[in-house]
Amino acid sequence: MSREPIYLSKAGRTKLESELRQLKSVERRRIVGEIERAANMGDLKENAEYHAAKEEQKFIEQKIGQLEDKLSRVRSIDLDKIPTDKAYLFAKVKVRDLERKEDITYHLKPAEETDVENDEISVKSPIGAGLLGKGVGDEVEIEIPIGKLRYKILEISRDE
Repeated sequence: MSREPIYLSKAGRTKLESELRQLKSVERRRIVGEIERAANMGDLKENAEYHAAKEEQKFIEQKIGQLEDKLSRVRSIDLDKIPTDKAYLFAKVKVRDLERKEDITYHLKPAEETDVENDEISVKSPIGAGLLGKGVGDEVEIEIPIGKLRYKILEISRDE
């Protein structure tokens, strides 16, 4: 597994911790009960419910391991120390699409906290990476799989 630090907001860390607690205290117990119930049905060699429950148990344990690994690498960010004059992590960046003449606001987030449907994009995505370090008034050209985007940065803010 990677040893690279993961930078998250307090809310992002809390979400991972909550998911881990749910898996350990609720899902783990539930799947053990399903395995026991299926095992009591008889021959395990041909017991599809038992094998399905064992597969789900394996998935849950892998997810627990992944979350524990992530949480061991989380570094909380002091948002007050991030400059507000440039587009950095946790910035809201309002841009004008120079081709379509429309404004879009992106919220730059770590990959673990993104929500593309709400324009919360990863700083590792092509658009997020293309905006990083840029300031108000800058024009950027960003290569994406379907072509190029041309944006002008109109505004940078933070709300966290």
